[in-house]
Amino acid sequence: MTARKEFWLLLAMFILPIAFGTLFFYANPNYFSESTVNYGELVRPVIATDEGDIEIDGGASSLQGIWTIVYVSSRCDDACEKAVADMKTIRTLMNADMRRIQRMIIIENNSTPTSDDKGLIKARVTSEKLTQSLKKYTENAIYLIDPIGNIMLYYEPQNIDIRLVIKDLKRLFKYSRIG
Repeated sequence: MTARKEFWLLLAMFILPIAFGTLFFYANPNYFSESTVNYGELVRPVIATDEGDIEIDGGASSLQGIWTIVYVSSRCDDACEKAVADMKTIRTLMNADMRRIQRMIIIENNSTPTSDDKGLIKARVTSEKLTQSLKKYTENAIYLIDPIGNIMLYYEPQNIDIRLVIKDLKRLFKYSRIG
């Protein structure tokens, strides 16, 4: 084999994979974003919260620096009670990582769950922008807020599978260094 043929063969070995990869990427733009490994629904686009968007009763806690599981509803009924119990179970089953999670409930009409749960943070949305953003999703949803304050995943509590939520949280905690 001549030096010229070797040069072109070597050049093709480096250029062709890049060319085929680029062609595949632009021919199928949704291929990489359609399939995800999470079990909750991704909030697209992510809803960013500011410090004043959520008013926390007592003012002791914050969304910054800790993962937060939030139940958002217009009133607290039997579904609310079940969702609060499921959130408590999820946090408990996270074992050593349970300190990285806080639980919060946001009810519009200021009704509270009947259970006397000291670890449950009660809050309300004070921002109209955040209220409108949350109305795009199903009523009575459970949301996951990251330590920076972004609402990133949501689950419908009617058919929530606690094991799958725990898998999502463990995967997030594995790769997250904050919170």
